[in-house]
Order: sequence, then C-alpha cells, then structure tokens
Amino acid sequence: MHIINSTVLVLVYVIVFCLSLSGNTVVIFVVSCMENRRTSTDVYLMHLAIADLFFALTLPFWAAYLHAGHWIFGTIMCKLISGLQEATFYCCVFLLACISVDRYLAIVKATQFLTQKRHLVGIVCSLPIMVNREAFKSGYMEEYICHDNLTEKSIDSWRMSLRILHHTLGFFLPLAVMMFCYGFTMCTLCRTRNSQKQKAMQVMCVMLAFIICWLPNNILEFIDTLMRGGLVMEMCELRYSIDVALYITQAMAFSHCAINPILYAFIRKKFHNQLLTSLFKKGLLWREISGSTSSTLSIPTPFMLVCLY
Repeated sequence: MHIINSTVLVLVYVIVFCLSLSGNTVVIFVVSCMENRRTSTDVYLMHLAIADLFFALTLPFWAAYLHAGHWIFGTIMCKLISGLQEATFYCCVFLLACISVDRYLAIVKATQFLTQKRHLVGIVCSLPIMVNREAFKSGYMEEYICHDNLTEKSIDSWRMSLRILHHTLGFFLPLAVMMFCYGFTMCTLCRTRNSQKQKAMQVMCVMLAFIICWLPNNILEFIDTLMRGGLVMEMCELRYSIDVALYITQAMAFSHCAINPILYAFIRKKFHNQLLTSLFKKGLLWREISGSTSSTLSIPTPFMLVCLY
C-alpha cells in the first residue's frame, strides 16, 4: 500500500464523498417532491441516487485504508463494506442500463418501460464478494489487505469464475446495452429538429462518463484477476505497475457516483424547475415579483436562500 503517495487519492475520496452526499441528497429531495408527476425516468433517478448515496458511504473506509497503508477494520468489516459497495455498484449499473433502455423505448419506440427487482439482483450478485473478501497478508506484504483471497488452489476455479462473471455482468454486458440504446437514441434525436440536438449531446455525455470512469478499472481488475489466478505470469515489475494503476483507476471509477447527479438531474430543465418549486414550497426561496402582474421563481442566490430557523 505504500507504493504510492496516497494523500492525493485520499483527498479525491473525501471530495467525491462530499459531492456525492450533497448531490444525491438533492436529487432524492427533488424527486420525492414531485408526488404524482414522476415519470419512469424520475423513479430510476431517485433509485440511482439512493444507490449512489450508499456507495459513497463506503468511501471513508477506503480513504482510511489508503491513509493507514493497510486494512485496520478486520475481516468482518472488510466483508460488510465490500458487500455494500458491490451491491450498490450492481444496482447503479443495472439502473444505468434501465435508464438507457427507458430512453430508447420512449424516444425511438415511443413506449414506456418499467421494471422491478433490480435491488434484489444487486444484493444477490454481491454475495460472492462477501464470501471471498477477507483481511489477510498476501505474499510479500507484511500488512493486512482487504481483497479477494484467491490463494487456495482447491477452490481457485470457481472463485475465478465468479470474478469473471463480475466483470461480464457488472460492466461489459450493461455497457453493451447502454451503447446499443444510447446509440439509436442519439441517432433518432439528431434526425429531429435542432432543438433536440442538445439532448443528443447529453445522451452522449452519459455514455462517455460511464466508459471513462469504469472501463480502465475493469480492464485492470480483469488482468489482476488473471494474475492472482495464475493464468498470467506475475512478474514484480508488472505487479507493481498494476497495483499503482488500480489505485488511480479505482478513484476514477468511484467518482462516478458524484458525476451521476450532474449528468442525470442537474442538466435537465425539468429538474431545475422542480428544484426551485420545491425550495419555494419549503420556504427556502423568496418569490421574485416582476414588474408585471405575474410572479416567477428566481434562480437561487445567497441573498434569496433563507433559513427558517
């Protein structure tokens, strides 16, 4: 764990945690205030924000892991934190795929799509990581790490299969679904009037953010899986490079939980209007009276945010 200067990564984890906590809380607040006007996309957004919020709650533990240079919370917490992160990760990925399918059907096919049981599937998929993950000393390392223990030869094959299933089901398959749905959605929007071109760019940003954040980490974790399983020769120089790259790409991947609220909520005009309306109803915004007889909700500024207490 001392192979890199962890100060920057710890700072990144703290920033991502704070941004995710605030951003996803706002999304949950706004969608919950929509009452009977929620669409299927709004429901997905709220569930995604809840999953991202729980995912972010694991980040302080990984920040402490980096800062201390070794796992200090024991095997039970290693399993619990890893299980929570894995479950929320699957929920987030499946919800992202569902959102892409929902947008595809709504824009390309002009139908509505709504499914359930995503959270249950995410919890089931997280069980293997809770079984395999342990706090143990590995090879040349004298301090405890929190990682999948792939050292027992008698059960290496099924553990390796579970890790490969994780990469396939947890990333590459949802990525294929997103690329298909967003690809057709963007093509459809580009063929419409000019006012729809901005929506097409937003769709592209959604897919690119997912790829940029998660693809490098999944590729490196897959190589790490093969190395720990003995399918790729583990040389000291390669092991060092993989370890350093894993810490960096993991921070990139974890930052996605803070980017989601921006991409899926804050760039939507409907979300802006609902946020201002909700803040006004809660008494946190003044109503700006224009020169005419009509009144409008103004954009919040430090002078208009009023605390009731």
